Amino acid sequence: MKGVYTIILAGGVGTRLWPLSRTYYPKQFLQVNGHSLFQKTYLRALENSEAGSVFVVTNMLHHFLVKNQITELGYQISDDQILLEPSGKNTLPAITWGVKKIAEKDKDASIFVFPSDHQLGASAGEELIKALPLADNYIVTFGIVPDSPHTGYGYIAPGTQLGGGYLVREFKEKPDVKTAERYVQDGYYWNSGMFLFSAPVFLSELRTYQQEIADAFEKELIWDELPSISIDYGILEHSDKVAVVPLTSSWSDLGNFNAWYEISGKDACENTGNCVAIESCRNFVTTKDRLTALIGIQDTVVVDTPDALLICRRDMAEKVGDMVKDLKKQGNPITEKHRLVYRPWGSYLGLETGPGFQIKRLTVNPGNRLSLQRHHHRSEHWVVVHGTADVELDGTHSFIRPGESTFVPAGVMHRLGNSGKIPLEVIEVQIGEYLEEDDIERTEDDFKRV
Repeated sequence: MKGVYTIILAGGVGTRLWPLSRTYYPKQFLQVNGHSLFQKTYLRALENSEAGSVFVVTNMLHHFLVKNQITELGYQISDDQILLEPSGKNTLPAITWGVKKIAEKDKDASIFVFPSDHQLGASAGEELIKALPLADNYIVTFGIVPDSPHTGYGYIAPGTQLGGGYLVREFKEKPDVKTAERYVQDGYYWNSGMFLFSAPVFLSELRTYQQEIADAFEKELIWDELPSISIDYGILEHSDKVAVVPLTSSWSDLGNFNAWYEISGKDACENTGNCVAIESCRNFVTTKDRLTALIGIQDTVVVDTPDALLICRRDMAEKVGDMVKDLKKQGNPITEKHRLVYRPWGSYLGLETGPGFQIKRLTVNPGNRLSLQRHHHRSEHWVVVHGTADVELDGTHSFIRPGESTFVPAGVMHRLGNSGKIPLEVIEVQIGEYLEEDDIERTEDDFKRV
């Protein structure tokens, strides 16, 4: 009996929800009403697939976030189920890799494909599974029944009825407002980017319309030589074996802060978040540690983080991505990382930076350790404030306890670990003319980063 598998696409780099979402911590890993979007997607996958039948396509930068967030849910995922893209190539190569991996186990598998950053209503799982019979002969795409003439989504024109769905007559690009109004009146659906198909049907259509990609996966794969192309452009817009199944469940791709506002809880004046307001309505406010006071403010987005504050009109929220592009052109690293940066072994918080020095607070999780490494342009002082540090310095091991410190000269091999049962917290003071993260030479690493 063929199984039901799921591929989760988790390779996004985080621009549209900046400054909450950044390259090192993109939107799919942000918490939205309890769990992250990725965690919600994983739990949705488990409604129809066993844990061992869920595969995640991501990249090396987010590998540990995937594993950690699944572990937080009480599940485990093997390294064989996490496919690490060397570079982003859009959805078709990513999906193809997942399908080929699954087909090695089950050549007749039925496969769901979910983006990792969508929010769906509770009834979605039941609606999704009803499409399985169509997947034996068609690539099924799920269409969202529109509740407005939205200009930020592509549209799907349904054709001849097929059981619980329709043949796809045509895919439409993101329209202007008047065209979107016509699409809604004519019964078109929003294109959700979620799919269901059998492995044989997908691989057959791939070979028909994208033989170059099909051939590349049949021989020794050179990832960088693959074209960057979406499944929509590569297959769906050409194939006559594409069906659409409408979903009536609530759905959002959380493509901007206005979309997040729509799904958020609101006060009597339709404001969200930790705020007090006088004559202020319909504002989206998100802060972590402080209260926001609003007076005479309407329809505004306020996003406060320790190192960046975003304020914009809600109807201009789609422009946040343009702001991020401008910042990247300026070489501003604020688009890449938060002050709090997660690592496979724990995290570090940037406390202070100045000419020739940098101060961080390192948190090493129990049973974890950093790589065996050295730096050529900086020395480091470590002061333990909580837990016990297992320190390797130039081949010598020692234990450093709260209130004690050690010095790591430039050029000397060293390693910091936590063999205890409570988190280790260390204040690290870096001294040197060059303090960037790429000044690191690893010789051993528990997380395969050598």
